[in-house]
Amino acid sequence: MWCFLLCFSFLCLLCTFPATHQPLHEYAPGDIIIGGLFPIHSMPNHTFPSSGNVSCNDYGFQMFLCAQMMIFAIKGVNQRRALPNVTLGYDVYDTCGDVSLAMRMALNMSMDKSDPKGWFGSSTLDPRVKVVIGESSSEVSISVARILTLSSITQISYASTSELLSDKSKFPTFLRTVNSDVVQTKAIAELVKTLNWETVGIVGSDDEYGKYGTESLVDRFKAMENVCLDFKVILPGNLDLSKSNAKNKLAELMETIQNSTAEAIILFTSESHVKLVLKDAIQKNLNRNWIASDTWSNSSDIKEMPGIEAIGSFFGFVFKSHIIEGFADYVSSMIQENSSNPSWMYHLLNHPPCYSAPQEAVNCTLTGNKCMETRCLVSYIYWDMSLNIYLAVEVIANALRSLMKCDGEQCQRNTSITAYELLTEIKNVNLTVGNTRIMFDDHGDPMLGYDIVAWNSTSSETIGEYLPWGQINLPMYLVEEMTNVTVTAFNCSKSCPAGHELIKNGRSCCKRCYRCKDGYYSPPNGKTCAKCNEDEYTSWKHDQCLVKSIEFPEWDDPFIMTLSVFSILGIVATITVVVIFVVNRSTPIVKAVGGYLCFLELFSLLTCFCLSFIFPLKPTQISCITGMPLFGIAFTLCVSCILANLLQILVGFNFAHNMGGWLRRVNHPPAVVAILFGVQLVLCSIWLAYFPPSLQMQTNDIAIQLKCVTTSKALFGAMLSYVALLAIVCFLFAFNGKKLPDLYKNASFVTIGMLLVLVVWIIFIPVYLFGNGEYTEAIKAAAVLVSSYSMLCCHLVPKCYIMVCRKELNDEKAITDYIKNHYQQKGINVLKS
Repeated sequence: MWCFLLCFSFLCLLCTFPATHQPLHEYAPGDIIIGGLFPIHSMPNHTFPSSGNVSCNDYGFQMFLCAQMMIFAIKGVNQRRALPNVTLGYDVYDTCGDVSLAMRMALNMSMDKSDPKGWFGSSTLDPRVKVVIGESSSEVSISVARILTLSSITQISYASTSELLSDKSKFPTFLRTVNSDVVQTKAIAELVKTLNWETVGIVGSDDEYGKYGTESLVDRFKAMENVCLDFKVILPGNLDLSKSNAKNKLAELMETIQNSTAEAIILFTSESHVKLVLKDAIQKNLNRNWIASDTWSNSSDIKEMPGIEAIGSFFGFVFKSHIIEGFADYVSSMIQENSSNPSWMYHLLNHPPCYSAPQEAVNCTLTGNKCMETRCLVSYIYWDMSLNIYLAVEVIANALRSLMKCDGEQCQRNTSITAYELLTEIKNVNLTVGNTRIMFDDHGDPMLGYDIVAWNSTSSETIGEYLPWGQINLPMYLVEEMTNVTVTAFNCSKSCPAGHELIKNGRSCCKRCYRCKDGYYSPPNGKTCAKCNEDEYTSWKHDQCLVKSIEFPEWDDPFIMTLSVFSILGIVATITVVVIFVVNRSTPIVKAVGGYLCFLELFSLLTCFCLSFIFPLKPTQISCITGMPLFGIAFTLCVSCILANLLQILVGFNFAHNMGGWLRRVNHPPAVVAILFGVQLVLCSIWLAYFPPSLQMQTNDIAIQLKCVTTSKALFGAMLSYVALLAIVCFLFAFNGKKLPDLYKNASFVTIGMLLVLVVWIIFIPVYLFGNGEYTEAIKAAAVLVSSYSMLCCHLVPKCYIMVCRKELNDEKAITDYIKNHYQQKGINVLKS
């Protein structure tokens, strides 16, 4: 015992000198050899070009334990006789994280075991290694995969996550027991969304892992509505601080982070890059939320960085893991178990984890046994990555068992299997190990999900999980806490009071609250203003939409009441005139105004007065269709009757003076009325049949107005133009008729009436076509009433006055005497004419 302690103390003294070593290699023979590639060291030193030797610095004890997990798992398969009478061997290499070294080792494993000098990649090649577990880095795995593909050697990576490796056209033999970056970037985006982080920054690296992962994240955030990418920085793949450009790049990154309003910063790069970034962040005291990719989420080196607890909270994604039974004891007894291997023993004793474990309060003067008692070796196990390695060994063993048709006693097939056969069998594996199910999709990727960890300083806690189908589970208290953040530490708004929306402040991701425009609303804690429906308007706070009322005049409106009174009076007056005319139908005055035609005129006026009721109230589709066309037909009938009467008067007096034979030919009142009325009837029928008026809703800020719209303005204009034409002809006939002996002043009154009609409709047409408001239809009713009253009062009511109050004038002798006196005053002998 004392001898062992003396040796251990001597070896401890060696740790005071720089440790530069050859890459590690451990081999164990077997019927089938499994290769392993692990970056136990990093920072290769190519300083021996003549000898071809390479030395490595920066020993990584955790990766050393990962290599031991592969050996432990292979020993376990052999011990439980999973493959009866078949022994698995291993050939484990330390790649030092170097592409060229890894390629050299891959070439070595690809050589034909019967002819090591033979050309690898030939159809007859029987490589001495049938399957390789590794490498960790995606960049190294890509180079190794190109070499192993030539010999159809299956490569199963335990940590390479690059999306590029899923392309089977380039890497047909590559598989992995870890999620690809596609799943990881989905998980990161879902975490950002769930924790209500709306502004993020991304730091990547110019290598296969960082470059593709960063671009994938950028694409996902661009597709997310409420996430703004504040910055994206790509660091050099080899961040050597001895070079000025690397220092400048880090300085620029620190300035970018310092000036950024990002709530969370994603470091999607290697652990070595992250150490340098966080070291500068600690110096500048940049407090942020940091999101870790799977390369460094469980890194004890980063957790133990001095001052790490002062720069914010860390959230990371680690591979699904559970403790592999027996491995902790295997690690604890590693010194004694590896005493037969001086190379591994030397490295273990020269890099005891106790040196870098301040929580154990252990230093170089303690013995190896004391170190084991504190179990600091076990505390350095990467359980997540160890599970991936263990799964890889179990997948290989399961595939060999199936391929060699093994049962509990023996394998029916010998070990002369090809690498391609094993590859095909591995792809078809469907295996459950503990609580983890492993199988490969068409891209060689498993669907394992992630555990989500949160840590600060040296404490780490699993707080949730991301399931492979996209569901994320996090503690409700954490989600609620993050959701309730309305203003960030950078004074950027994340939600707004009612009636406001978030708008970017210039080109930055920082947002401010601005009031919604009219017609838009936003509820409390809203982020965007939404447009109200056409039948809604915004409240004065712009926090909700209110239903617009439909505006139309009610019966109690003074203007409508006035129109209604005049409509009723018009109906009563018309009926009264009808009664008077019926009583006096055989008298000269009734014959003078058209005889039976006056009753058609009265009927049309009665229709117009009745139609005036439907215009001012709430429009309907039926009222729109029937209103103006019926008025046009009815009023045309009225004007046609008057025109026939005026024509009859002119013809009568022109006969007396021999002034026009053409008037005699057209003096047929029924035919005149039928023709003039028929033209309008045909015109309105075409209008109703093909382009009927329609009901339309016109909205203003707070109300909806109903209006009858003339679908065809041409036909509407033609109808009114025809009425106007008849009115103008009547006006001309009446104006010329004033020179004739007219006892009842028929021509004079008709002239005034027609002039009123023309003026009213000249004013009405632009108001109706271009006007807006709830009284548009009421104005139409007013125009109808004025037109109807003009005809009634100027043509028929004066005759009623004579029939009721001046009966002496309603006599043929009075008419004859009036005509005789009229011509005698002009010196014309009526009897001679």
